[in-house]
Amino acid sequence: MSQRQVLQVFEQYQKARTQFVQMVAELATRPQNIETLQNAGVMSLLRPLLLDVVPTIQQTAALALGRLANYNDDLAEAVVKGDILPQLVYSLAEQNRFYKKAAAFVLRAVGKHSPQLAQAIVDCGALDTLVICLEDFDPGVKEAAAWALGYIARHNAELSQAVVDAGAVPLLVLCIQEPEIALKRIAASALSDISKHSPELAQTVVDAGAIAHLAQMILNPDSKLKRQVLSALSQIAKHSVDLAEMVVEAEIFPVVLTCLKDKDEYVKKNASTLIREIAKHTPELSQLIVNAGGVAAVIDCIGSCKGNIRLPGIMMLGYVAAHSENLAMAVIISKGVPQLSICLSEEPEDHIKAAAAWAIGQIGRHTPEHARAVAVTNTLPVLLSLYMSTESSEDLQVKSKKAIKNILQKCTYLPALEPFLYDAPPNILKHVVGQFSKVLFPWIFRYTSAESGQLSTTY
Repeated sequence: MSQRQVLQVFEQYQKARTQFVQMVAELATRPQNIETLQNAGVMSLLRPLLLDVVPTIQQTAALALGRLANYNDDLAEAVVKGDILPQLVYSLAEQNRFYKKAAAFVLRAVGKHSPQLAQAIVDCGALDTLVICLEDFDPGVKEAAAWALGYIARHNAELSQAVVDAGAVPLLVLCIQEPEIALKRIAASALSDISKHSPELAQTVVDAGAIAHLAQMILNPDSKLKRQVLSALSQIAKHSVDLAEMVVEAEIFPVVLTCLKDKDEYVKKNASTLIREIAKHTPELSQLIVNAGGVAAVIDCIGSCKGNIRLPGIMMLGYVAAHSENLAMAVIISKGVPQLSICLSEEPEDHIKAAAAWAIGQIGRHTPEHARAVAVTNTLPVLLSLYMSTESSEDLQVKSKKAIKNILQKCTYLPALEPFLYDAPPNILKHVVGQFSKVLFPWIFRYTSAESGQLSTTY
């Protein structure tokens, strides 16, 4: 047999391996093929190909594994049980940029499913290698590594701390300063996933200088980037007054209010969430938002969208109104009550109605003037019907009842109270009768102490 014939055998074998991994990678893109591939033992066949002498075969085998692991946790578990992770981690440090991207994709696909699978990635030493990849010259490698780290960090505080301890945060902050939009998005998302778990983790992100760079990107024309930037700032601001003040000091107002008019619904939602997370902490921060025109802007935003996109804006109005009489009056003056009343009537989801009921209760609970502003919008009968409806969720019934009670205890506008004399159940009727006695027979009414009149403002 000639030398050419001998080499031809090897060429045919290489072509067969190449064709196999390419076909498996292609088949793995279609959900209907996954179970058949799994039953055919595809994992055990792909594993040795990760160490193939031909780089393209290695890369395609990794890509196929990633697509399979991405599909469900059973296949991701098979990657872990097949001892494929240590092989990937070793190759991640040694191979070219194409393989690094494919290997990081596998790690991300495995780690996304559960804390246990993400922990398996940490246990095999992948974090240090992924962090090194954040310094790679190729933006695609950085992006793949940042994505994997974010998916690991999002599960819980322990995994997030492991990502921080590996030194990822300063490099992720550098990544959001890179020119590539896709890399900026993924790095901002990873910083958001790290920040969300605890004040300490959020402080680590702040200490790396993230806030200033994130704030500069609020007006970036890319909607997907704005979503991630606003999310990251929200996750930082939510934990404490100090962190919220640091976000505000980055001069996000009034520029963030323009995001409430964005054509992208999730930019609107994340901007509302950021404003809510700041407003909830103190009257001073809420007043700053009012002064910047934030309340009116949020009310307009609520009116321009539907469903869950409205929810953070509704809650933000409740938090602002809960702080003080003046802030509640700012919500009233900005026409917040009619808009909340519309949400209460037209939203099909009970949890959104419950938020609107709670917010209305916070507005009307302060003084007779506040209660009247709510009562004249004919909101009280709607709250009563939601409370009495057997179709309402328990949470909606509880929040509707609290809102009715809060408002009735301050309401002296009798035309709004009169319908309650005929429709209200006894536990509500007693408050209505009490208000009639205050107005019609003030000489027999004894005022309760300030302490007994205090009401909860927590959502």
